[in-house]
Amino acid sequence: MLEVGTKAPAFELPDQNGVMHSLEDYKGKKVILYFYPKDNTSGCTKQACGFSERYPQFTEKGAVVLGVSKDTVASHKKFEEKYGLAFTLLADPERRVIEAYDVWKEKKNYGKVSMGVVRTTYLIDENGIIIRANDKVKAAEDPEKMLGEL
Repeated sequence: MLEVGTKAPAFELPDQNGVMHSLEDYKGKKVILYFYPKDNTSGCTKQACGFSERYPQFTEKGAVVLGVSKDTVASHKKFEEKYGLAFTLLADPERRVIEAYDVWKEKKNYGKVSMGVVRTTYLIDENGIIIRANDKVKAAEDPEKMLGEL
């Protein structure tokens, strides 16, 4: 996990509509950049729907929400449409941004060890500095917790 107080790594990734987004696009706004393992899984769906339900409150506080996984643009589009998500999902199938933000880790699941995305949420300030970093994320609680952080 990246340290609080460090500059957030620059990135450029396509969203669920194939439109490119970079961190630079959001200069002057707070960015909630959250990394999640996979579209349409129960925890990831709870987390995404929680951010979506609260999205007006995030925008009122001058923040944007960006969800990142290694799923494809097409997978993100289906996920967005199925749940009516109100925010941007970024596709990182090559894991460049996932690795730059240090969230690609060894995971243990029922004794089986594999590599995967560790659910992690970063809060980045208006100048691109990480001001909160949480890798002990509970999917259902994360949106409310991040709203409180703002």
